[in-house]
Amino acid sequence: MRNLVYYVGVSLDGYIAGPGGEVDFYPLSDEMTAWITQRYPESLPTHVRGHVGLAADAPNREWDTVVMGRGTYDPAYLHGITNPYAHLKQYVVSTTLGSVDDPNVTVVDSDPVELVRRLKKEAGKNIWLCGGGKLAGQLVDEIDELIIKSYPVIAGTGIPAFTGSFTPTRFRPAQRREFDNGAQVTWFNRA
Repeated sequence: MRNLVYYVGVSLDGYIAGPGGEVDFYPLSDEMTAWITQRYPESLPTHVRGHVGLAADAPNREWDTVVMGRGTYDPAYLHGITNPYAHLKQYVVSTTLGSVDDPNVTVVDSDPVELVRRLKKEAGKNIWLCGGGKLAGQLVDEIDELIIKSYPVIAGTGIPAFTGSFTPTRFRPAQRREFDNGAQVTWFNRA
């Protein structure tokens, strides 16, 4: 059975983006970018891959499917990019987006839990939960692994990593890696 993996960057105070979707306040480094490119190449949008020396058809290592909310999909979509992860099977969970004129993107306007449960039963690599916080909150009981890129910055406000009801859910740290920009990546398994 496939796992649902929430791979996401967060500020020290738990925000994945600023109130307007900003992520440019995260301190990047060449070391971390090279590591992401090598370790999780499928997390890079297709239109970005060439800019970091990665072929558009580079093989996926961990995931072959991505599930995201509309807020995560919109930045590319509003710039005319309907297929931001052409190298992955893409599902956008939204009740307001409507259909997208791209056969590689499936808009799901029904229960995301049922979608993920169905996807977990299919053959393939793991499933990447790309964001956002509202969708992660709805899927918290389905998340098997967290990969948190924690950046050494306080946002103050913005889009939380999880939004929803009070549902304490325990995870156990499995591994951690630090980078020269002060960021850490920590892998957590469901406890």
